[in-house]
Amino acid sequence: MARGSTYRVALKRRREGKTNYYKRRKLIMSKKPRLVVRILSRTAIVQIVRADPKGDITLVSAHSNELKKFGWKGGLKNTPAVYLLGLLAALKAKKNGVEEAVLDIGLHRPIKGGRVFAAAKGAIDAGLHVPAGEGIFPDESRVRGEHIASYAKLLKENDPEMYAKRFSQYLANGLNPEDLPEHFEEVRQRILKAFT
Repeated sequence: MARGSTYRVALKRRREGKTNYYKRRKLIMSKKPRLVVRILSRTAIVQIVRADPKGDITLVSAHSNELKKFGWKGGLKNTPAVYLLGLLAALKAKKNGVEEAVLDIGLHRPIKGGRVFAAAKGAIDAGLHVPAGEGIFPDESRVRGEHIASYAKLLKENDPEMYAKRFSQYLANGLNPEDLPEHFEEVRQRILKAFT
């Protein structure tokens, strides 16, 4: 470890690997609200946050448990669920007068077609202006959950025991994973209808 009179200890959240202050400073300097996407171990959260000298102020928030109010029976942090969260957060934001935001993915890696970009796609589809290149978003079939449905169908044919184990939560909620794209569309329409 470095020593001496010029050594400076890094900030606590930087040492713990929770905040990249270089990226945060660039986002705050834009003076626009941030579309914050956080994917946790069991759930996901999408928020619109405004920076303030006293601390960040959350303008609107959408938690994956809120999707259950709209009848969502699928996973709480997969690509379709995170897209719906982005859609829901953006509709709430537009209702509160927020028209644009910059994407804040925190310490998530910016992987093309990743879940954090699915949330941004949901926000853009809801009418929120979020600057991002079209090539970074997941394709429409992935957003609808067709990849999950095809995997479930394949697993059901080849290994029914593993199918029951892998998709136990879906089955407990009364949803066949093969029907996820249709279920996604139903829930999407319910969310849009709630804000029109």
